[in-house]
Amino acid sequence: MSLVTTNPLPKSKRSIFQQIGEHWLETFLIVYGAWVFTPFLAPVFLHIGWIGIGKSIYFIYSFFCHQLPERSFFLFGQKAMYSLSEIQAAWQDTINPMILRQFIGNETMGWKVAWSDRMISFYTSVWFFALIWYPLRRKVKPLPWWGVLLLLFPIALDGITHAISDFAGIGQGFRDTNTWLAVLTNNAFPANFYSGDAVGSFNSLMRLLTGILAGVGIVWLAFPYVSQTQVYNQQLDELSYAKVIEQIKGQDPHPSG
Repeated sequence: MSLVTTNPLPKSKRSIFQQIGEHWLETFLIVYGAWVFTPFLAPVFLHIGWIGIGKSIYFIYSFFCHQLPERSFFLFGQKAMYSLSEIQAAWQDTINPMILRQFIGNETMGWKVAWSDRMISFYTSVWFFALIWYPLRRKVKPLPWWGVLLLLFPIALDGITHAISDFAGIGQGFRDTNTWLAVLTNNAFPANFYSGDAVGSFNSLMRLLTGILAGVGIVWLAFPYVSQTQVYNQQLDELSYAKVIEQIKGQDPHPSG
């Protein structure tokens, strides 16, 4: 007498899409991680002299990010970020964003990351929060839509106000001086906190914080749903497999005639 189990199909019988589905988080962390962290390789490649591949990364990612150097981090240089005036002195005395974004750095200032600081904050936070979410997945419920909108609102507000400010010219808009903030806070902070985009400035902090909040919102909304969907799919596979086995068992193994 043989025993028939109701285990799901062996992995060798599963399609590549089913196997990817079973390991969707690992797939996400690898594929998305490669996409997110490749821009950090651009300054590394230029630093070691691999000019062609480094510039190729800048070119590819230029379609997904403005890459303005005064809003980007630099590696292997004197400082992590440079002011617009420092960029203009090293590159061209211009406020044309299409010309400014072409500056990738030099041996003295270092080489910029192919993501702007906002993109680094947003994209990397999604990856890191996905990694953090996994051990907490059984305790974390999906974030409601109003919660997601609340977490996405700051980055939308910050991005829109920056875009409106830039219409006045790079370095000349209300988000470049933040005089309105100085008035609201009665100049409680140093002057370099209000103006420019350097590390520690209001603009830099807002891009960092709003990107993190947006990353939290996306992971908190999407990942619990995706995980639960995979659980349901696995249960359906096991149920369907069990029904097939029951039908086979219900058939007469010795049909007459």
